[in-house]
Amino acid sequence: MDTNASSGTRLSVNLNKVALIRNARGGDLPDLCRVAADCEAFGAQGITVHPRPDERHVRFADLPALREVVKTEFNIEGNPTEDFLQRVVSVRPEQCTLVPDAPDALTSDGGWDTLAHKGFLREVTARLREAGIRVSIFIDPDPAHVAGARDIGADRVELYTGNYAREYRQDRIRAVSPHQACAREAARGEIGLNAGHDLNLENLRFYRESLPNIDEVSIGHALICDSLYYGLANTIRMYRNLLV
Repeated sequence: MDTNASSGTRLSVNLNKVALIRNARGGDLPDLCRVAADCEAFGAQGITVHPRPDERHVRFADLPALREVVKTEFNIEGNPTEDFLQRVVSVRPEQCTLVPDAPDALTSDGGWDTLAHKGFLREVTARLREAGIRVSIFIDPDPAHVAGARDIGADRVELYTGNYAREYRQDRIRAVSPHQACAREAARGEIGLNAGHDLNLENLRFYRESLPNIDEVSIGHALICDSLYYGLANTIRMYRNLLV
């Protein structure tokens, strides 16, 4: 069971889009570490980054500096290549989320088959946990993959919510149903539950209310877009209010 889970659903702010803006012009504006610290001051309960091989947004060189700044919970996502794992272990975030991204992926659009990749994921999970890092495995909303992650030894799963977000306006009950099945399996198996991808101010409250045992949501793109209108501090408060 994930003994690090806390009551309520935590908001982890993904800073990839902030880094993308910085990289568009070079230099250090916006300052990623300053934004991370400000997000925490404004109420974020965690900071997430997803460095990719081409470093088009968060760079691997950003990780040590962010580790020094983040005081809540640092979550590093990515494809567990050997290079990625070495860098994560050296930084020692509170959580590492394993994502099966292809090198040229625009964004994460699918999760692990924890049955087909059981051996590899078990080895990676053991390595990270030995370093004192909580392990979450990014999966599609399939209860069998929740059970598979538990058998691998992961602390949590993160449910891919892209399909939920796309289907929400047409039939939100149908859209959330597979996620509820995963939540029930997670409760039975005593494994923690995270979620992320395209959650926003419109669909987040219903998702949270439908999965009462969800530990954490990771939100970046929509939150940064909303902050252009509402400001970062206001936006973080608006998202936090939906998770109560």
